[in-house]
Amino acid sequence: MKFNPADKIQDLQYFGEFGGVNPSISDSSTYTFLAAKSMMDTFEGNQEGCYLYSRHSSPSNLYLGEALAAMEGSESANVCASGMGAITPTLMQMCNQGDHIVSSRTIYGGTYAFLKNFAPKFGIQTSFVDITNLEKVAAAITKNTKVIYCESVSNPLLEVADIIALSKLAKKHGIQLVVDNTFSPLNISPIKLGADVVIHSLTKFINGSSDTVGGVICGTKEFVDSLRNVNDGASMLLGPVMDSLRSASVLKNLRTLHIRIKKHSENALHLAQKFEQDGLKIIYPGLENHPQHELFKNMYNEEYGFGGMLAIDAGSLEKADELMELMQTRNLGYLAVSLGFYKTLFNAPGTATSSEIPIEEQKEMGLTDGLIRFSIGLDNDIERTYQAMKQCMLELKIL
Repeated sequence: MKFNPADKIQDLQYFGEFGGVNPSISDSSTYTFLAAKSMMDTFEGNQEGCYLYSRHSSPSNLYLGEALAAMEGSESANVCASGMGAITPTLMQMCNQGDHIVSSRTIYGGTYAFLKNFAPKFGIQTSFVDITNLEKVAAAITKNTKVIYCESVSNPLLEVADIIALSKLAKKHGIQLVVDNTFSPLNISPIKLGADVVIHSLTKFINGSSDTVGGVICGTKEFVDSLRNVNDGASMLLGPVMDSLRSASVLKNLRTLHIRIKKHSENALHLAQKFEQDGLKIIYPGLENHPQHELFKNMYNEEYGFGGMLAIDAGSLEKADELMELMQTRNLGYLAVSLGFYKTLFNAPGTATSSEIPIEEQKEMGLTDGLIRFSIGLDNDIERTYQAMKQCMLELKIL
């Protein structure tokens, strides 16, 4: 039977301690034991089903982790306080002083800043490459390389990584493939395509209501257990723990993710096709002119479409700013960072979410100052939205 990530979430069954259809929230930072020996065994990791301290684990975090592991098709998962709280422990756990990472050059600005500016303090170096060029990826691998890092769909240029080919390359060299799947939950299932570890910022589409910051690391039980190890686990010792109340909130929202992703994708495709017909420069994986359109189709879970993210080039930063301000004034969305909200969000990433990347590198990768990144919302009548957006563009002479 074909893997369907939403079915895996639906098949999980949790009950609250009093029979509630939602699991009870473990609103405790610490847990009691009837026997001192049980506490010692739990601290050493030898006691299954017991809880010690919520930085280690909690029932609420484990419920959410189990659901996310099911969604991604991984053995286990560890939820974190933020997307960066998932990315940084993963890479710190995999790499030691003197090790090397090959990373996509088009990634979230915070990830870029960590790899470029922070990781070298610990003797970890990174080569940034065009992830769509497998020859360049292969050429960047050295004897010290431990990780290939990429995003399924890159932020903000929406380049699509060939996860199957990258996985084969990683296995050939005995290294790990880590994939940030934040832009494409349900659309793409990287573990099933050969990735070793999948990361999400739960803040975005998975939670969907822009009221929570969170992250998750999905991988083998062995790797997730290593992250939680009390002696040398990066997630344990760096402390990016998610609050139980937030875990419970995300778990509830996760149950509607399949409905929301279908609508995000449907709306984004409609706008992309319309604006392409109008002659705008559009970047969207669902358009046939996207360089990796066929690659995306080869990897995606078809019923969830091509995702809710698209980008347009307004021609200049001045025009981009004017357009975003006008669209916000007319209630077509919010000029804001982040993504996955019920309302459309837009920003000029060169001066916002990708501002950590130097201007010369932005230009080299094709990130123009007029680029606007859109997270398309759940609008009921997307044609109405299109007509209103088009009117804004006509008034500003972008169309």
